[in-house]
Amino acid sequence: MISQSYRILSRISRNNELKKTFLTNLNCKSSSPSIIRSFCKKQNLDENFEYTNKLEVQELKHYIPCYTIMDQEGVVSKPDQDPNFSKEEVIKMYTTMLTLNVMDSILYDVQRQGRISFYMTSFGEEAIHIGSAAALEMSDTIFAQYRETGVFMWRGFTINDIINQCCTNEHDLGKGRQMPMHFGSRKINLQTISSPLTTQLPQAVGSSYAQKLAGEKNCTIVYFGEGAASEGDFHAAMNFAAALSTPTIFFCRNNKWAISTPSKEQYKGDGIAGRGPNGYGMKTIRVDGNDIWAVYNVTKLARKIAVEEQVPVLIEAMTYRVGHHSTSDDSSRYRTVEEINAWKEGKNPISRLRNYMNHKGWWSDAQEKETIANARTTVRESLVNAEKQYKPSINEIFTDVYDKPTPNLIEQQKELIEHLKLYPDEYPLNQFADSKLILKD
Repeated sequence: MISQSYRILSRISRNNELKKTFLTNLNCKSSSPSIIRSFCKKQNLDENFEYTNKLEVQELKHYIPCYTIMDQEGVVSKPDQDPNFSKEEVIKMYTTMLTLNVMDSILYDVQRQGRISFYMTSFGEEAIHIGSAAALEMSDTIFAQYRETGVFMWRGFTINDIINQCCTNEHDLGKGRQMPMHFGSRKINLQTISSPLTTQLPQAVGSSYAQKLAGEKNCTIVYFGEGAASEGDFHAAMNFAAALSTPTIFFCRNNKWAISTPSKEQYKGDGIAGRGPNGYGMKTIRVDGNDIWAVYNVTKLARKIAVEEQVPVLIEAMTYRVGHHSTSDDSSRYRTVEEINAWKEGKNPISRLRNYMNHKGWWSDAQEKETIANARTTVRESLVNAEKQYKPSINEIFTDVYDKPTPNLIEQQKELIEHLKLYPDEYPLNQFADSKLILKD
């Protein structure tokens, strides 16, 4: 093997003296790997590995540890790593998690009543949302999957914004073009969510590369599940980010289930985090996704690295999807109640933060009941109001694709209006904004 390497390297060398040295060593009984290393360094071949004459098959030897600092009782093992947020900040974090939990419960039932077409809950993953969101700046761009609602709420996306989108009314920022839970908002720097799995990853790398070229001091974070990491777009995005040194934070929510496929059937080796250091030379951290302070510390550090060093960082947050994948799923068909309860009761991120607050005397049962009651009232009132609103204008079907409507779009719009004028009783036109004015014209 060593002799063969000498021959190859000698052919590509443009340095006659080095070539002579290599050819001389071909005839030696003992070949020195150090000569090859010296040659590679002088020829700028960027080979970071060692040459060896020992034949050995490499196997996985070390697993990346999972960083955590707060146990289920709310006790921080290393006080110097406690972010030490103020009482007001911690209460805001906790109430946001609690409100998200209440809203998920109500809107899941609302979908079952047929009042909205689709919904996805975030049960068990609330610490990931709030912990990571709190570590970011508003100037940082977000590309999400579909289970990061708490991130948006932390940034100012209101319950009204969420429910208007789920009801696809005229106040929906997406103008009724997306299925529920596919949010987007310029105000909170959230790129619109799309259904196709993993497409957001290469898009996020493009966003962060643009930030890098513009000299901006911020980054792009992209959320995805461990199932999405089985898609080709994951590898393409990771490679582009590593090769171009983009300020991208890849945030993987490993919640153990990709719909009905368990993680043990998704991959082998050291999970998703294991792909970072050796696969793409990427700085990587594995974290307890149910520990809000660990998630905050990790995301804060990742952002610092991405922005200051202009390199990507991979985070794998270990958690569990307590709820069904979506309202189109019945997880009781592929996992046991015992498994769910073990996580729901033993590693609950909300109760963990509640215990932390209890130790400090910052929360009471009365506050808990009041917060839950207020959240229920807010969600229900918002839902009732959203259902009363008009659907987006019929004309919105033809807007926002081109700066100026193209001739074929104008023709199609004219054909639609003429059709609706001919058959007005066949469509619920009274539900759409501006329908009377449109048909009148």
